[in-house]
Amino acid sequence: MKPILGVVLCLLSTCGLRAAEPGASTLSTALRSAVDEAVQAEMTAQDLVGVAVGVLRDETIAYLHGYGWANREAQTPVTARTVFNWASNSKPFIAVAAMQLVEQGNLDLEADVRRYVPEFPGKEHVITARQLLCHQSGIPHYRNGRIIPCVDGAPTEPLTELDPVVALCRFALSPLIFTPGDQYEYSSHAYVLLSAVVQRAGNAPIGDQLEARIIRPLGLESFQLDLPYHGQPDWATGYRRTGTGKVMPVEDTAHFWKHGAGGYKSSVADFARWAVALLNHELVGADAEKRLWTAQKRNDGMTTTYGLGFSVSGHGKALKVSHNGGQDETKTRLVLYPGQGHGVVVMSNCTFAEPSKIAAAIEKVLEGASK
Repeated sequence: MKPILGVVLCLLSTCGLRAAEPGASTLSTALRSAVDEAVQAEMTAQDLVGVAVGVLRDETIAYLHGYGWANREAQTPVTARTVFNWASNSKPFIAVAAMQLVEQGNLDLEADVRRYVPEFPGKEHVITARQLLCHQSGIPHYRNGRIIPCVDGAPTEPLTELDPVVALCRFALSPLIFTPGDQYEYSSHAYVLLSAVVQRAGNAPIGDQLEARIIRPLGLESFQLDLPYHGQPDWATGYRRTGTGKVMPVEDTAHFWKHGAGGYKSSVADFARWAVALLNHELVGADAEKRLWTAQKRNDGMTTTYGLGFSVSGHGKALKVSHNGGQDETKTRLVLYPGQGHGVVVMSNCTFAEPSKIAAAIEKVLEGASK
């Protein structure tokens, strides 16, 4: 099968692409030291193995730094090149790709998703792409409802197929847990379906679309799909905490079948470059951006705290756009303040990490310096 994102997505362990070297920091020496101390204090408090952070100021990457170990046993340090799983921070990425198709007139957010993916079984209610994007589809997550694959005994994790339509087989017959639009209930399975919708609406393999519209324009050289590990360069080893409190490596798990639900990974340099592109309005127009960053309402008129692919709070200068990610080998955090041009990204190779605390500690340092 053709590689999903060609050379850029680096599907082959021999491709050898590396993240670009980070530019010089625009933070003062004192402020860099203060950020380092804040991160290291949180690492100690949380007993973390490795962390990478990016500080965004005035719509630019102001600081990139790695801490601790990408592989503790091999004593490989975390750097700005170290590749971490994005986990659910993949969701904003596919949300932007979906809104690009809306702008092109190729995707109707209010249409039945089966217009684009007729293979997905009909449910008792119509599901729209907007409801997938804002987690109001009624499709269950992992453990909040009955998960029924297409056929009894069918593979629940295809290990060779990159097509997101095939991945639908893992949950396609699952009953809805509520009428679409009635509730907000986070669902990665909904975003697997969204990935299939994007592929069909864009009339090209999803990888080709992402490469052409996001990855290549932004120069995301380390961005790749989370395939089974076969020596891909710079990958961080994941760690978990046992019941006795011991921190141990975890076996690598390939999450590629999730696609935009949680299948992407990159260095912190490219994660930060993606975040800066959002701050600089590089990927979608003003109307689409507003829709992405507007908290969606339920059928009863109540406003949630989630837009289209992003958690949102506040307004104007106080607007905060964010997302978390977490799975077997990683925890990640994206925080943006579009009205101020600032933000923070955090990546860790520990499944027990609390990156929101690291981001908050960095924000506190920066806020103190601006007073």
